[in-house]
Amino acid sequence: MGMIKGTTVYLTVREASGVDAFGKPTYTETTEAVDNVLIQPLSTEDAIAENNLTGKYILYNLAIPKGDTHDWVNVKVSFFGRTFKTVGIPIEGILDMIPLDWNKKVKVEAYE
Repeated sequence: MGMIKGTTVYLTVREASGVDAFGKPTYTETTEAVDNVLIQPLSTEDAIAENNLTGKYILYNLAIPKGDTHDWVNVKVSFFGRTFKTVGIPIEGILDMIPLDWNKKVKVEAYE
């Protein structure tokens, strides 16, 4: 399917790097590019409904390409020159039942 093409987004990946003096884990953050991500703005009605349900102002839905193995739960993601944070657990479809190149969907809210 070459008609629809996603864009590159940048995912901030946190990895445990040790513990601090109080025994709490410390993390290092790296940025990884994820290609072919579809970005869908929410309609005003959907954004208001999400805000009423969750208290978060959801701006976009991201469609994640098949085969992506990143963790998309509560992570920072950058595109359009802004940083967003994913909200909730990604919704994932069955690979063989979805004809296009994307099988996960995650919501994002403004972060910075």
